[in-house]
Amino acid sequence: MKTYSTVQVAKALEIGTDTLHRWMREKKVPTPPIRSIGGVTVRLWSEDDLDKAKKYKTQHYWGRGGRKKRKKQRK
Repeated sequence: MKTYSTVQVAKALEIGTDTLHRWMREKKVPTPPIRSIGGVTVRLWSEDDLDKAKKYKTQHYWGRGGRKKRKKQRK
């Protein structure tokens, strides 16, 4: 069974890691358990976890938010 890091999942979903961490914090996507590998703690995502995150993205994510650009004032 193949596993992915959080950064790899974010790249696969074409979102930022900040967005993925926010979704995990708000419990919108299932958070994989923390594992210690070689003294480093990581979250290893399974194929099933990745599919659930993809499903959430297609149903709820419309792309970048942010502010609209302001028009330049004429002098």
